[in-house]
Amino acid sequence: MALERPTVRGAGKKKRSAAEPSPVAASVPLPTKLAYGAGAITYGIKDNGFAVFLLIFYNQVMGLPADLVGLAVMIALIIDAFIDPVIGHLSDRTDTRWGRRHPWIYASIIPVGLSWFLLWHPPQRGEAGMLAYLIGSAILVRSALALNEVPSLAMLPELTQDYHERTDVIRYRFLFGWLGGLTLLWLAYAVFLAPTPEQPAGLLRREGYDAYAVTGVVMMTLATLIAAIGTHKRLARRPARVPPRQPLRAELAGMIATLRNPAFLTLMGAGVFAFANQGLNFATSTYMQLYVWEFPRWAMTAWPFTLFAGVMLAFLITPRVGRRLGKKRGAAAMALIAVVLGLLPYVLRLLGLFPANGEPETLPIFLTMVTLATGFGVGPMILTGSMLADVVEDSELRTGHREEGLFYAGNLFMQKCVTGIGTFAAGSLIAAVGLPREAVPGAVDPEVIGRLMLTFTILTAIFVGGAIAMFLRFPLDEAGHRERLRLLAARPQPRRAVSDEQRAAPSISPLPLQD
Repeated sequence: MALERPTVRGAGKKKRSAAEPSPVAASVPLPTKLAYGAGAITYGIKDNGFAVFLLIFYNQVMGLPADLVGLAVMIALIIDAFIDPVIGHLSDRTDTRWGRRHPWIYASIIPVGLSWFLLWHPPQRGEAGMLAYLIGSAILVRSALALNEVPSLAMLPELTQDYHERTDVIRYRFLFGWLGGLTLLWLAYAVFLAPTPEQPAGLLRREGYDAYAVTGVVMMTLATLIAAIGTHKRLARRPARVPPRQPLRAELAGMIATLRNPAFLTLMGAGVFAFANQGLNFATSTYMQLYVWEFPRWAMTAWPFTLFAGVMLAFLITPRVGRRLGKKRGAAAMALIAVVLGLLPYVLRLLGLFPANGEPETLPIFLTMVTLATGFGVGPMILTGSMLADVVEDSELRTGHREEGLFYAGNLFMQKCVTGIGTFAAGSLIAAVGLPREAVPGAVDPEVIGRLMLTFTILTAIFVGGAIAMFLRFPLDEAGHRERLRLLAARPQPRRAVSDEQRAAPSISPLPLQD
């Protein structure tokens, strides 16, 4: 799609053909932002379900060995990682009167809901049959979500060209993504999987997972519909041009050349460190809660609210930080503050300066630090999503065509591959410090706990330090963005070589019309 200058209020109106893009206003209306953000509820529910409940459901409720559950999830993750770039590439080349992204999002609604329902309703087929079913249903869920999430993320550069408005828009996806996942998590713990006299271990209640699945289907379906309908009017129009059809080898070569963009590679470098750190922190969080801080039940219940409070903090402050410091310096500064706040309790505990477990002030102080660290830690991820949108125009200036879907799919590919590095680091950390199996909280050797905290602190500092260094190397800034928009607007825009009949007929084909 060819870029145009942001519209100026009061400018004269000019009739456009259906194949011409609408000028992208700098400001995105709040209802559109809310609708766009609501679409992330679907992804948040999927991430939360896979991370929290899938293992215990298939292992403890359905009886599948835990190692086989892990194998199934890993296979689905690997396949999903390669599906994302394909979906992104095809959505960039989709040519319909509803635009490039919306046909994919509308098409994902039924597959997303159906696959999510199937995932939590396996038949009793023995161990081999159960494993095959889990692999197949997990692949279906992740593939259906790719049909939704990749085109949705690729909308951001199309929603607005404004440098800072992109940060303001993308933050809503982080807010709603966390809100969706944590809402269903709370419902699961408080309602669906709550202990009963018949089943004191609420997490093992089979019927509870039925309610969990159906509620997820309803939330996912509504979120996707709201997102699609709420952004339809602004974006649903035939693209001005699409890249010409090429042989498969040439298409693959073009994808690789596009992803070699220097700014994109710098962001991916930052992402490697950032998501490795996220994987490390997620995988070790339960160990820290149980053995370092010895969480009572109330603290475990408060944990989701603590995380969401941090996300709300990021939602409020990140646009302001981006405007004041710029995106790359803002991301680096917030990452630095996050790592200092997040590691400070561990450093103070190692120095003997933090209140002991059991003291009334210990957990309130710790949870407050977690809230602040989460807020400043999510901020760089929001700014990264905004910076990735700026890469699109840089690439268009270099290559002559837009590849929003491919860039965001490449980013998702990196996230899914790299998160495993953090998980591996966490497993290696637990083994290296000598934490015994079936360890009892409060009864572990203090030297082991000390080694756990020290190693965790060092690894976290290394990962975040690497991310900060890469953020500061990002080559695109606000002044350069304005110049790229000026140059792109000055380029002559080629006309579509299509007939009126072709223009009127929708076509969702990965083999687009010739320019």
